[in-house]
Amino acid sequence: MALKDILVHMDNGTRCEVRLRLAAAIARQHGAHLVGLYAADIPSPEYFYGATMPFAGGGAEDVVHRMRSDSAAASVNTETAFRDLLRQEGLQGEWRYVEGQVPATVSLHARYADLAVVAQPNPYDSHDETNRDAIVVTPLMGSGRPVLIVPYAGSFSSVGEHVLVAWNASREAARAVNDALPLLRRAKKVTVLAVNPRQGVDGHGEVPAADIALHLARHGVTAEAAHTVAKGIADGEALLSYAADIGADMIVAGGYGHSRAREMVFGGVTRTLIQEMTVPVFLSH
Repeated sequence: MALKDILVHMDNGTRCEVRLRLAAAIARQHGAHLVGLYAADIPSPEYFYGATMPFAGGGAEDVVHRMRSDSAAASVNTETAFRDLLRQEGLQGEWRYVEGQVPATVSLHARYADLAVVAQPNPYDSHDETNRDAIVVTPLMGSGRPVLIVPYAGSFSSVGEHVLVAWNASREAARAVNDALPLLRRAKKVTVLAVNPRQGVDGHGEVPAADIALHLARHGVTAEAAHTVAKGIADGEALLSYAADIGADMIVAGGYGHSRAREMVFGGVTRTLIQEMTVPVFLSH
């Protein structure tokens, strides 16, 4: 598979430009079509009439009309920045302004792309328009496509020079490796890491991560197999620590091998990555 359609979620946040420039860099490397998606969450007039109290002050249709006008006006600068970057980089692409609930709209449009670039939710941003991690989780679980999550802090002009692949021999990890192949083939270095590897039918072979490294080699990816035993530390934290130690600039991992509900209660690798990432994370379910 090649990356031919890349979707980037656009908004009015301060980190939108970082996300856009990274998506553009990937599109340029792969000769891909870049779609900038701006989702405007505009309620229908029925939303107001359905409230328990009668709607006060003007008609609901007038309120929705004003919200539409305000949202369209607010998107102008973001659209201009997107179009200017396409022109500067000589990229093929298109702008989409769509009304709809933001995570669901991104998920829908991501189904027609090879990769969706989204933002890590910023818990310190009071103007964060996303419903916490929904902007990540909804496309990840609902689009059938991988997502590349860009951290809410840091500068990322490029990605994929040194990739760390989180390998636990699961279905989700296998899917993530396959979806990430276009990026892995271009990487200068790929490290496949097994954290606290387990043996058996559903686990690793005799040498943890060696089997998947051999598979990658047949696809033209030179990967180094590694494993670590991390006692007293969660697998996700061990993965992030290892990424920092080796200077990885991207992590590839399977998303939600356990149910999301279980991870919300007990924690898990996916939840740790989404909350604590310091480099872009490529997730696939």
